[in-house]
Amino acid sequence: MPMRNFLIAGAVVVTAAVGSPAMASPPPEAPCKADPAYERLDFWVGRWEVFDPKGKKDGDNLIEKILASCAIVENWSDADGSRGKSLFYYLRAQRRWKQVWVTDTGFVKEKAQLLDYPGPGVRFQGELPLPGGVVVLDRTTLTELPDGRVRQVIEQSRDGGKNWSSWEGIYMRARKPGD
Repeated sequence: MPMRNFLIAGAVVVTAAVGSPAMASPPPEAPCKADPAYERLDFWVGRWEVFDPKGKKDGDNLIEKILASCAIVENWSDADGSRGKSLFYYLRAQRRWKQVWVTDTGFVKEKAQLLDYPGPGVRFQGELPLPGGVVVLDRTTLTELPDGRVRQVIEQSRDGGKNWSSWEGIYMRARKPGD
């Protein structure tokens, strides 16, 4: 069979298998915007300056809803110049949010929302396998404060959760130019 006929026959088979574009029903408009589960982290969306509890600036963070509100991207800039990014996404089958964090040093971690966490706030937890077989439990709790600030606590345990070390950041909305 000549190549031209082969390509035409292949296109016919593919079109028949998936249906023609004219026959396909249009995708629902903004399905994530219509589902309240995708609003769980909306309190954190925005441009922030992040301070430790004593008032020292730790960095800046831009939290944005992307992909028609189906995901959230975190853009962290540390006071020391390092950077990190997270992708938060809602996994419908598990009815929970997940996070993948990557830094400019190559450090990566993944966490999932703990559905049994009573609050306040929302908590994510994961395991960090380190060289030598050590596994570190790593969790993050985000809590919206009454005055509109956000408190983030990141905790790690090297002994299965008996003892935790922590970092705390207080998120304050960044001022817009001219404010």
